[in-house]
Amino acid sequence: MQPTPFEYAPAPESRAVVDIASSYGLYIDGAFVDGTGRRFKTVNPATEEVLAEVAEASGGDVDRAVKAARHAYNRVWSKTSGRDRGKYLFRIARILQERAREFAVLETLDNGKPIKESRDVDIPLAAAHFFYHAGWADKLSYAGFGSDPKPLGVAAQVIPWNFPLLMLAWKIAPALAAGNTVVLKPAETTPLTALLFAEVCEQADLPPGVVNIVTGAGATGQALVEHADVDKVAFTGSTEVGKAIARAVAGTRKRLTLELGGKAANVIFDDAPIDQAVEGIVRGIFFNQGHVCCAGSRLLVQETVADEVVERLKRRLTTLRLGDPMDKNTDIGAINSPEQLERIRTLTGIGEEEGATRWSAPCELPDRGYWFAPTLFTDVSQAHRIARDEIFGPVLSVLTFRTPDEAIAKANNTPYGLSAGVWTEKGSRILRMANAVRAGVVWANTFNHFDPASPFGGYKESGFGREGGRHGLAAYLDVA
Repeated sequence: MQPTPFEYAPAPESRAVVDIASSYGLYIDGAFVDGTGRRFKTVNPATEEVLAEVAEASGGDVDRAVKAARHAYNRVWSKTSGRDRGKYLFRIARILQERAREFAVLETLDNGKPIKESRDVDIPLAAAHFFYHAGWADKLSYAGFGSDPKPLGVAAQVIPWNFPLLMLAWKIAPALAAGNTVVLKPAETTPLTALLFAEVCEQADLPPGVVNIVTGAGATGQALVEHADVDKVAFTGSTEVGKAIARAVAGTRKRLTLELGGKAANVIFDDAPIDQAVEGIVRGIFFNQGHVCCAGSRLLVQETVADEVVERLKRRLTTLRLGDPMDKNTDIGAINSPEQLERIRTLTGIGEEEGATRWSAPCELPDRGYWFAPTLFTDVSQAHRIARDEIFGPVLSVLTFRTPDEAIAKANNTPYGLSAGVWTEKGSRILRMANAVRAGVVWANTFNHFDPASPFGGYKESGFGREGGRHGLAAYLDVA
């Protein structure tokens, strides 16, 4: 007999811990100001409820923000000692910790991810990045960049919607530690935690103009990237947009780092601990609804254990709880937007048309909001689009291999090169795979684990440059 699933009583987090204004302006030169562009709505993807109206920065607004950042750089921040910059970063980190519950609730409402992920991953890691870089601020001369490394100036930073606050921390913390000022544009579907972070900057008494936040869509980001007085551009997002930014920056003096798409291989050898590997597979692709650029969306399993792995994986997926992201029991939240949901539906439909076998976890989808059940495909070949294209959703493609050489060949058979995972008991095999797989990060017997001290970035169409660690500081220093 099948065991009866354990029923969880609802455990909703309170929305009362965060105050959401009905409308938001731009944060420029240490103050919230009205934008001159139109206004747009940000929506809770789990309920389709409008959370707030947000200003869309025009080209003129972007120019104001860059001028404020330049003024702050010339008059204040470039003259602030590393020790004092570190104090500001440390203060920001402490405030993020103190207001962690508030940020976690707002992130979940605006993004759709489960509250336990916002609470246990996104917010603690964001604070950790500020703590880590606070320690570097007065030690840059010991980082291997020369005895007196200099900042670049004004950094333009464009971040995605999948980890709004965490990507903000990845960008702003090293920039400020190195002595740069910042103009940041959050994604148009998830601007609220960036705007709340502006309050943190005020609370930390950060000098006006050091951090500026302009909200908007693609046109705002384009105006920021192409602004003539920007010294450094950092972008995390799709490969298509990254290529356009690279073309726009080519031939200018601007420095550029890009962290783009991925199609990571998660490789399971026949000596791997299967139950542990299944948990790693789930974390690799179904964490944050698969809205992860380094998600392990291609599962490569050695033929001798493929049937067992798939059977146990299906059993595990039936236990995942999809539903209200504000419920602390929820494992799978909402898809961030109707546009992203349509892309997932389109690509999974193509997978079926091309002959792959689809299996979706049995679960009831809510009537409102944007939802997609955890799904895996078997009988997948490398020619299938679901094995080649980044779906950016809770969809896993399962392929098989016989030998380590075949696993390496299949893992590298992608235009991307952001991450990979290896599951085996043999340390020598882990080292061989890590050296042979062309990916910026290779996890061994785990997946999707991050640390501020560890550099992250990719190869090929996954971008270039590193974020985090000593290597990430180099992108914000004049070390050429």
